[in-house]
Amino acid sequence: MEKSSPPNVRVPRFSFLFAILAIGTLLSVLSENLTLGPRWSILIVAIVLLIPMIVTIFKGHHRWTRLISLSIISVLTLGLISSVLFLIHSLFTHIASAAGLFQDAGLLWSANILVFAVWYWEVDQGGPLRRHCKKTEDTDFLFPQKVSESPQWVNWSPSFLDYFFLAFNTNTAFSPTDTMVLSKRAKCLIMMQSSISLLIVVVLAARAINIA
Repeated sequence: MEKSSPPNVRVPRFSFLFAILAIGTLLSVLSENLTLGPRWSILIVAIVLLIPMIVTIFKGHHRWTRLISLSIISVLTLGLISSVLFLIHSLFTHIASAAGLFQDAGLLWSANILVFAVWYWEVDQGGPLRRHCKKTEDTDFLFPQKVSESPQWVNWSPSFLDYFFLAFNTNTAFSPTDTMVLSKRAKCLIMMQSSISLLIVVVLAARAINIA
């Protein structure tokens, strides 16, 4: 698909760019003991990778745009998971204060929503380019609008906000609420997000019990 798409096709990626910068910013303000290196390193890596991605967007190199976007979100996901593991470690070693732990957990919980919102937006039906060109692959997420009989939803297509809503529900309920998960890769992503969210909540609950 990416090869055959005309160079002048423009897929709106402003939400993606904003989400990537927001994730990098959230991870960059974590406590130093929750990151593998300097806490600003993830944000710098994301920005560095965004530069060639923006170039490929304007030049219409859709294959490279998708490859770089998947690389960026993979780096951010690894950063998120490593920080969650360090958060769990800090609970047992008591190297962080209660206030600091609650703050870091809140930052990671918020970052988890954005990270997986981007994943869902990037993988569903083959990616944003295929959805934009109406030449989609098999559906990963079946939104309620797609099965509605109302004429107003006939030409409806999910936007980034719909994937953000799906990620938010998964983070809070540990499962999607109104959207069916169809593909294996989508199920793996949902399980991963739910597990990360649950771990963060367990850390908060354990710390709260310890304080009490």
